[in-house]
Order: sequence, then C-alpha cells, then structure tokens
Amino acid sequence: MKKTILALSTIAILATSCKNEADPFLVKEQNIGMLTDSTQIKDLDIIFAKDSIVKPIAGDEFAGSVNTIEVYETGGKHLLSITPKQVLDSTSTISIVKFKDPRYQTEKGVNNLSTFEDIEKNYTISKIQNSFKSASVFVKGSKMMFLFDKNDLPAEFKFDITKTIEPANIPSKAKIKHFMIGW
Repeated sequence: MKKTILALSTIAILATSCKNEADPFLVKEQNIGMLTDSTQIKDLDIIFAKDSIVKPIAGDEFAGSVNTIEVYETGGKHLLSITPKQVLDSTSTISIVKFKDPRYQTEKGVNNLSTFEDIEKNYTISKIQNSFKSASVFVKGSKMMFLFDKNDLPAEFKFDITKTIEPANIPSKAKIKHFMIGW
C-alpha cells in the first residue's frame, strides 16, 4: 500500500512540475512565444539563443534608419523584424514586431500568407488607414495590424491617400503584404 501511494505521489509531482512549453510561433496580444510586450531588448539574446540576431550598430541612429533588429533562424530564414521603443537602448521594450515567417500565426490561424477574406472571417475590422503604398487594416480589440498593397485595390485608391478605404474596397483574395503587432 505504501509503495502504491509513493508511486502515485511521485507521478503526481512529476505531472504537475512539467511545464508546457509556449508555442514559439503563436501570436497573442501580450506575447509571441517567449517574447512579451514587456521584454527588454537585452533579453532577445536569451529568447532567440538558437537563432541569429542582427542588431543596429552604434552611430546608426543618426543615419535616419529605424534601427530594426532582425531575427533569423539558424538556417538563414528571416523570422521577425523587431523595432524597439528607444533606439540603441538595451533596456527598451519592443514597439513593433513584424512577422516574416508564415509559421507565426494568430490563435485564429491568420498569418502573413492569409488574405483579406481570412481577416474578415476571424476579426471585426475597426479601421482602415490609407497611406502612400498600402492600406493598413486594424482589428477591434487588438494591437495587430495587416498591411495590403495598394496595387491590389481598385485604381481609384492607388494614388489618392485622402480617399477613405472601406472593407468592401479591398478584394477578398488580396494577400497580406505585412503582418505586425504593436506594443
């Protein structure tokens, strides 16, 4: 009897002490795998220890670039582009994460290979912002943003940034140009 209780206790301890690993490619509002909205830039080396990180060089802040940090998989595949809130500050948190790899997807299965139709089926569109080269689609209650190339829109929207773009103006089969989240 003592052996049975001991064996059951050991199994229970092992079962409760095992941690479920976070899906490194699941995009949520506050996190993407181990990356969170409070992650500091200095922690990227730990989070992406098996990957390659390309960081801006000191002095680039005067060149007018955004100083984006690029993350590549060991095999060379581009995973993410990360923009810090403060330039060249290792204690800064993340401002924007741009997803380059289609394995990064939302809980509803939307990734950078999805279409406008996929966004409409899974989210409520709160706003569409017209810019020079793209239409930025924002979804209700989320920090996610999906950019669509204006070449996929009707001709009347291609050259006029003052024209209001409605969801009906974006073709359902239009592919996402960029998928990102802002923290």
